[in-house]
Amino acid sequence: MYFCNVKMKIIIINGPNLNLQGRREAGIYGTGTFDELHSALRQRYADVDIDYFQSNVEGELIDKLQSVGFSADGIILNAGGYTHTSVAIRDAIAAIDTPVVEVHISNIYAREEFRHQSLLSAVCKGSICGFGLDGYRLAVEALIGD
Repeated sequence: MYFCNVKMKIIIINGPNLNLQGRREAGIYGTGTFDELHSALRQRYADVDIDYFQSNVEGELIDKLQSVGFSADGIILNAGGYTHTSVAIRDAIAAIDTPVVEVHISNIYAREEFRHQSLLSAVCKGSICGFGLDGYRLAVEALIGD
């Protein structure tokens, strides 16, 4: 009998300003970069195909969710400021089959009042916030634990 070794596919999708990770507001977001994080995650989870996408453009985030939302095994989404404003991203998550874990580097509930509401949480598998870049590792664990 032949068994095919197929890797689980997870994609990290990051929204606006996350391309500046490691250089912006280090007191809130830390100094680690996504290149470092992605490398560490790929090494730690060698049995998982972990891809990465970032855009500052809402429509590009929606296009990416739709393009991987029926083929990937899991999506880790940090929509940045769109978390609190984008009904369109919420609708895209609701329309796809792939489970989405919402991640925020900072604790959005300990910050400004306008950050306390996520329009995305209700359509995500779960939410992780306040654990810095380690939140992405926790999200991988949540997705592979299914």
